[in-house]
Amino acid sequence: MTYQLVYYSQQDPQWRSEILGFGDRTDTIGYVGCALTSVAMLLSGHGFTESPRSLNQKLRGANGFIGAGIRWGSVTQLYPLMTLKAYIPCTNSDAPLAQIDAALAAGQPAVVMIDGAPASGIQTHWVVLFAKKGDDYLMLDPWPYQTDVTKENPLMKRYGQGKSLQRTIMHVILYENSAASGGVELPSGAVVPPISVPSPAPRARVKDDVYWGLNIRTSSDTSSRTNVIETVPAGTELIIVEPGGEIKIGAINQWVRVHTPRGNEGVAAAWYMEKLEVSAPAPSTPPAPQPTPSPAPAPQPAPSTPPSPLPEPGERLKVFVPESVGAEGLKVYAYASARAKVVSVQPVGSVIACLEPYDIAYAKVGVKGEWLNIRYAVARFGYVQAELVQHVKRA
Repeated sequence: MTYQLVYYSQQDPQWRSEILGFGDRTDTIGYVGCALTSVAMLLSGHGFTESPRSLNQKLRGANGFIGAGIRWGSVTQLYPLMTLKAYIPCTNSDAPLAQIDAALAAGQPAVVMIDGAPASGIQTHWVVLFAKKGDDYLMLDPWPYQTDVTKENPLMKRYGQGKSLQRTIMHVILYENSAASGGVELPSGAVVPPISVPSPAPRARVKDDVYWGLNIRTSSDTSSRTNVIETVPAGTELIIVEPGGEIKIGAINQWVRVHTPRGNEGVAAAWYMEKLEVSAPAPSTPPAPQPTPSPAPAPQPAPSTPPSPLPEPGERLKVFVPESVGAEGLKVYAYASARAKVVSVQPVGSVIACLEPYDIAYAKVGVKGEWLNIRYAVARFGYVQAELVQHVKRA
């Protein structure tokens, strides 16, 4: 099936007053439901018809929210044909345009986060990109800006705010509909055909028990973290770019060259990966790495961040609330935005556990613009600004 344009507004009177997920009564679809509405448009365009209201109800039933924030993987629970292929935060780095372009060319639109207003701070907003046009993308915007899908609605015209395209996009969510025949129908009625691709590149998956994440390095030297390009969480699919590299997967003391969903290329420990059978052509060839300000790959975390200690399997990073946050304490938000409802305030000296893989959470601590997903009480979850917390010193 060719992707068809379906438009919903989060402000539609049919659902705008409905509580989003498990949020507070102020967390309505009309106020903070842009991500939910974008996913509803994505699913409906692929033929899995869902309104924001019906999707909200189904995701609730599947425990698909943390407060008012979507658990992106829960969409696949509801629709197994819609595989979550990439979850790419890029608030502090260039967006992977090559990867977005490849997905669109294969008839697989992207859900992306942008800054919705020129006010200070980030005003989190989500839209659906469905086609590339010149140096811009055409979008379906859930805020009531243009409901007529026969008219083109460019991303940069409304949300560029003087920034480059790479810096306008701050988070990328890519799903792959395995039942799609490819292609996207444009507002003009023309259909962009899917690209033809060669035989799929072999892939491997980071094992589920690699709780702390798998380091992608420029070399196999593990004596320091200065050669770490990126840390990918358990379950991440990696493209093997080394000829014959698939035979190394699972072998102790073997290293294999891979591409990550962000487009980075490096070597990874093969014994922390498992083989992944590819039954259908991949939607794109391995994306080229995005250009960086310096010729050498920037290590993750940045040089100013101390190297993380080796965690025990299954260990979660713990951080504490320093006095620098002030006497009022640290605000915990329902989702990763200062616009979200404050669900708790943690006093100075509190120690809180991060829910993300150890190395990924460790790299964010103290970094402006990053958010940490945390547990602040039994069965209570939320987000805190990573720049405001500090590492707990380990014995």
